[in-house]
Amino acid sequence: MELFMMMMGIILFIVNLLFAVVIIFIERKDAGATWAWLMILMFIPFLGFIVYLFLGQNLTRRRMFDWEDMQKIGIEDAIASQMQQMRDSTISFDEPEMERYRDLIYMHLINNDALLTEKNEVDILVDGEEKFQTLLADIESAEHFIHLQYYIFRNDQLGKRIIRALEKKAKEGVKVRVLYDDLGSRKLRRKNFAEVVAHGGEVGVFFPSRLALINFRMNYRNHRKLVNIDGQIGYIGGFNVGNEYLGLKKKFGYWRDTHLRIKGPAVDAIQTRFILDWNQASKQHLIHYDPSYFPEKRTNGRAMIQIVSSGPDAEWEQVKNGYIKMIMSAKRSIYIQTPYFIPDQSLLDALRIACLSGKEVHLMIPNRPDHPFVYWATLSHVGELLKVGAKVYIYEKGFIHAKMIVIDSEVSSVGTANIDMRSFKLNFEVNAFLYDVDVAQKLVTYFEKDIHFSTELTQAKYNERSKIIRFKESISRLLSPIL
Repeated sequence: MELFMMMMGIILFIVNLLFAVVIIFIERKDAGATWAWLMILMFIPFLGFIVYLFLGQNLTRRRMFDWEDMQKIGIEDAIASQMQQMRDSTISFDEPEMERYRDLIYMHLINNDALLTEKNEVDILVDGEEKFQTLLADIESAEHFIHLQYYIFRNDQLGKRIIRALEKKAKEGVKVRVLYDDLGSRKLRRKNFAEVVAHGGEVGVFFPSRLALINFRMNYRNHRKLVNIDGQIGYIGGFNVGNEYLGLKKKFGYWRDTHLRIKGPAVDAIQTRFILDWNQASKQHLIHYDPSYFPEKRTNGRAMIQIVSSGPDAEWEQVKNGYIKMIMSAKRSIYIQTPYFIPDQSLLDALRIACLSGKEVHLMIPNRPDHPFVYWATLSHVGELLKVGAKVYIYEKGFIHAKMIVIDSEVSSVGTANIDMRSFKLNFEVNAFLYDVDVAQKLVTYFEKDIHFSTELTQAKYNERSKIIRFKESISRLLSPIL
């Protein structure tokens, strides 16, 4: 028996070693993630690799999104033209403050094909009731098509209201397409949209499970939230579809988020992103180019916007790089709202340098965790900023889910990407980068209003945390590269 156990131990060690080789030499993850996975393999051998199969596969460099008709909307020519204008310094800005963000705009152009759009109207929505009442009204006014994409779409009270609204429009002849993430919307079924489909609508599911309850790509999810109505109105931001986003879940209480309603040329970029995601998820009903999807815009706005996407299939971490570039350009102030604050070393260093350079750094995080390990890892990283003088606020009114950053009350970003490894490396995300003083100042005003419902976390208060909390922070921080 002892010999058998020894042999089993040797076999287990060899198998575990092979698993480690796969992680280090084949997948070639960054050092932090590699060490985190090796720690898991060491403490839970063999079972750790089963976990890895579900959570750790690498999608980098795999071409996942394609649209054969892309050239028909003229994006390549427009991007080439804008890049040349940037190099020649011939592009002009209505607001002189935007001149110093040329490098940021150029970076998104060259790394993400994110066309700079002008003359957009932007409405900021921070309350669930307001957001969904506005969305339902826009759905009701749709005449041609509705393209709707959410990471979480629940079949609850709010979800059913939206489904009924979509059914009504489908019966009227409006083309309805709904795309949701299989894991984020795990209790949703295609049959919930039976009436929509019966009247010509279509439903797509991103990365569906191949077997019941088993999804080998569960760590790579489409976290984007986009809506396009008639090519005239677009939505992008943090709200998903579910009762909690109306503040109806006792666990979270009031739900504070940030979403944008956009009218103008940026809606074309939202449309393009939706079509790319749709064609990846719905091979049976591909969307082909039709000029009606990109109609002439009716708008009197002035905001300049780039719609920037990122995901594990990309070589560059586009949204994170945008955040860092914004932070490094700050001359006076940085305002950040995020439900999770688990930055990698590059972003953490950028914020520390900003603090040490005399910039005002304001960070707001929630008091109510929805993921315990993520919450403790957040507290650990927050401590790093407190040391260098950042102002940290704990939102107490409910749960703050906003993903927002504002620099010098001039340029801002709002979208789906949190400040954590999951949003930077694992999830498919999309953010609007806004070059407009009015929008930036409104976002700062909302932040300042939220301070009234927050408690400032000082260095003294942080130092008073118990030993058990410090222990939880330490463990969570070790695991943060894979959270």
